[in-house]
Amino acid sequence: MGAINAKPSSPDFSHGLLLAEVPSSGVLSGRVGTEPVLLMRRADGLFAVSGACTHYGGPLGEGLVVGDTVRCPWHHACFDLRSGEALAAPAFNALDRWAVETEGDRVFVHRRTAATPARTTDVSAHPARIVIVGGGAAGFAAAEMLRRRGYAGSLTMVSADEAPPCDRPNLSKDYLAGTAPEEWIPLKPFNFYAERAIDLRLGLEVERLDLEAGEALTATGERFGYDALLLATGAEPIRLMGPGFDGPRVHVLRTLADARSLIAALDGVRAVAVVGASFIGLEVAASLRERGLTVAVIGPEAVPLEKIMGPDIGGFIKALHEAKGVRFYLGQTAESFDGEMVLLADGRHVPADLVVLGVGVRPRVQLAIKANLMVDRGIIVDASLRTSAPGIWAAGDVARYPDPVSGDPIRTEHWVAAERQGQIAAASMLGEFAEHADPPFFWSQHYEQSIRYVGHAETWDTIQFDGSFADADLAVRFGRSGRLAAAATLGRDVECLEIAEELIRDSTKGV
Repeated sequence: MGAINAKPSSPDFSHGLLLAEVPSSGVLSGRVGTEPVLLMRRADGLFAVSGACTHYGGPLGEGLVVGDTVRCPWHHACFDLRSGEALAAPAFNALDRWAVETEGDRVFVHRRTAATPARTTDVSAHPARIVIVGGGAAGFAAAEMLRRRGYAGSLTMVSADEAPPCDRPNLSKDYLAGTAPEEWIPLKPFNFYAERAIDLRLGLEVERLDLEAGEALTATGERFGYDALLLATGAEPIRLMGPGFDGPRVHVLRTLADARSLIAALDGVRAVAVVGASFIGLEVAASLRERGLTVAVIGPEAVPLEKIMGPDIGGFIKALHEAKGVRFYLGQTAESFDGEMVLLADGRHVPADLVVLGVGVRPRVQLAIKANLMVDRGIIVDASLRTSAPGIWAAGDVARYPDPVSGDPIRTEHWVAAERQGQIAAASMLGEFAEHADPPFFWSQHYEQSIRYVGHAETWDTIQFDGSFADADLAVRFGRSGRLAAAATLGRDVECLEIAEELIRDSTKGV
């Protein structure tokens, strides 16, 4: 992680360039020394910001410019090109601003300048006390956005996790593979919460909501009064009920504690069975192969990920894993585990010293059900993430919200979507007009290949292919009822951004 260096061939703005070389639309990508910088011309002046995404250092000069914003090609973070503000997750830190100077017909960029203050809202509309239940993607993003927007009231985040909010996608990728140090994993250090007066309460489970009193009650008897509350309780891994699957050699991967436990258990292990050919199951398989372990993947489907991405992409991903030595047992269920073998439904035995379960998650809706909120395969919310109860919002894996493209109620389990929902809920809590408008986006890493997916298609009636699996250069569009519903790309990062914009335009047209 961290900033990337600019390409030496790009123009060095500190040496100056002709004003005529700065385009009237879009941006000019260059550098100041070795640091990437983007230069933009508008009717009211010239603006320059750093060109490396503050999330993972992605090259913004290779991203997509829409109006006065730029989208990162790696993970779709969005920034304001005038102020540098991180408008949409997964980035939270603003880009540095650079001073632009003109001398005659030449333009120079030499030095950083003061950051533009974040936009604030009318404090008279702010609730006095806000409680966030959950310390995952949505909860963190909401807390960060509340303080960024100038919320000065009491802000409490109650999390059942023992660790502060962390970069969960990394747990099954580089961290599990042993190539990412643990200091990369927290989204922010502990002092971030203290400096922003966010009362982060870890290892504490909220047991009940008292809507009449406006209180969240914990199992230990603590009461947290609120005027607005966000339910961001996330989801929990599904566990198998067969013999042996409740033993110490069976692991799930959801939290940092889960990841630490799994990594510690790998000492002396030679063979691992991953039950579940899901994204997390396959990412775990890839990470454990990077560690040199023998890995088998067991799943009930004929092709991994077929229900999400179709048989062609699923077959491509399967082939990637097989080329790295992963063995697949598909069309099968795991019946039991005796510490040395996993018994399959067809009677075969798969050697395994350890088992990792990746068979899906369940949204944690218990609090909502107890509080008589509307729940149907998730907590029902509107486009602003409001629940059926006044003063309560829900976001992240637990929320079932109207798809901005189709209008159908959907629930997604994507990291970026959860963070953006937290940001929308925060703005809504502060009285802003804020609605969920972006299509869901996620990425999945498999060895050297990264699949990007935007939109939502539980079903589709058309699939259009453009490009080649062999060349790792492909866009696959999923259509339903004559309109685009979702797309997956391989090696076409900017096209994935363009498809996201196409989906947004479709949603505003109501098509």
